[in-house]
Amino acid sequence: MTQSTTTRGQAAPTEGGRPARAGRAEAVRFAATHTLPVLVRDLVGPHARLLRPEPGRPRWPAATLRALRARHGGAPVLLRGPTGPTLVLLDPLDLHRFHEAPPSKLAAYPPDKCRAPGAAPGRPTRHEDHDDLRERRREVNEIVLASGSPVHPSCGPFLAVIADEAGRLGASHTLGLTRARHIVTRAARRMVLGDTAAGDEELAGWLDRLDAGGDRGARRRNRTAETLHEKAGARIARYAAAAEPYTLVGRARRHPDPAGTLDPVGQALHWLRALDTVPATLLRTLLLLAAHPAEQAAACAEARSGDAAKGELPRLRACVQETLRLYPVVPDLVRVTRTETEWRGVRHPAGTPVLLPALFHQRDPEHVPAADVFVPGRWASPGSRDDLRMAPFGHGAGRCPGDRLGLLVVAAFCAELLRGHRVRDGRPALVPVGPLPAALDPRRIRLTITRR
Repeated sequence: MTQSTTTRGQAAPTEGGRPARAGRAEAVRFAATHTLPVLVRDLVGPHARLLRPEPGRPRWPAATLRALRARHGGAPVLLRGPTGPTLVLLDPLDLHRFHEAPPSKLAAYPPDKCRAPGAAPGRPTRHEDHDDLRERRREVNEIVLASGSPVHPSCGPFLAVIADEAGRLGASHTLGLTRARHIVTRAARRMVLGDTAAGDEELAGWLDRLDAGGDRGARRRNRTAETLHEKAGARIARYAAAAEPYTLVGRARRHPDPAGTLDPVGQALHWLRALDTVPATLLRTLLLLAAHPAEQAAACAEARSGDAAKGELPRLRACVQETLRLYPVVPDLVRVTRTETEWRGVRHPAGTPVLLPALFHQRDPEHVPAADVFVPGRWASPGSRDDLRMAPFGHGAGRCPGDRLGLLVVAAFCAELLRGHRVRDGRPALVPVGPLPAALDPRRIRLTITRR
């Protein structure tokens, strides 16, 4: 038996210090619908496995998670899978600790996978060395991406790039993922590496192959990945050397790096992969606006206003945030305990994976009003950005430093299209007053574009 949460908003301990455990049938269902091997593969593999949408990945049914929460009184549940037990956080009262825990307690990667440049294979880097390197790189990321600024310092040049590229979004009567991705990735290369990189489809192909995992066979796959990574790195380094000052690599180049460990080329690769999530979010946002004509009309009015030229698009940004609440890029967040850790009076050994099903919490009708409905206005409420129930960009130390820039890019592409066009007859058809579907495969979205 377990106790429920207390009335004062504090998580109640598990009775007797015993962990709450999922039953055999629940474990089997977990393995069948939301397997731990997929999560762990994504966690320790390339960043793009987390960043790129995987519409075909099965989801753990929300009803099952709610049943687990009710059965165990909201306590974190240990669920055994093929690779060992995972601690699943089902109660909103546990979210603060997950997001605010320092890397010395909850690491984004298993400690034995953390290596600094030059570390010998097979010899784990000391945690403090890795933490120091990660903090220095994060500091550079925050400066380059201007994470603390409402509007990025390069907003003007970035909006000009987006306006230049977005004109082709409405060039045809239909819009799908292939064309949207081609247009957005051209803009992404210009913003990250400079104008000369705009048409480099070969680089785009290398990145796609890296994200796909290369060829079959572990050794061959590793050799292929290393070769592709070297090619992409050399190409990016060449662009970075001549990049305009307003680009992300241009801003990174100005940051002092006496030890030579901040790896601006590697960061540029990461930024390109992160921006590769924009096309899917763009299509989902436009599909939702097509199903909500009043919201689309308000967004169009904002896009035509004088403030739009400064990147001030609060209504469209709210639409993008609401899209990411309903359809997050990363539906599950995983950390690994570095030391013995206590959750609600139960001790768990170092190396325990802790899973926060973000999509489940963001669409949990027991704690989120109108959980399955498109309500952009919720993001206008004070403190909505820091609401732990809704974490499309994470919170605390794990928050994406590029969240504001990502919102700017998607909102600006929407504004450029809506300024002169209307989006209607989206497929799949959505019912605005009813619950929205649990998933929207961007590969199957088709939008009808007409001139206003």
